[in-house]
Amino acid sequence: MNPGGWYRDARQYFSEVEGEFKKITWPPQKDAVAGTVSVLVVVTVVATVLGLIDFALSRILGLVFQ
Repeated sequence: MNPGGWYRDARQYFSEVEGEFKKITWPPQKDAVAGTVSVLVVVTVVATVLGLIDFALSRILGLVFQ
């Protein structure tokens, strides 16, 4: 457990991370925005449907146990 070895290993690790980071191809801004908007729409729809189902089931159970 030599501190000098830790430093060398950390430098090598971050050098490899930088090399991998340079290989990333980022999508154009238009595609990124379109993907983000579509994810938000799907999440909103699913959350609304689940909320309505939860509300309906809670009302039904409220009537059953009343």
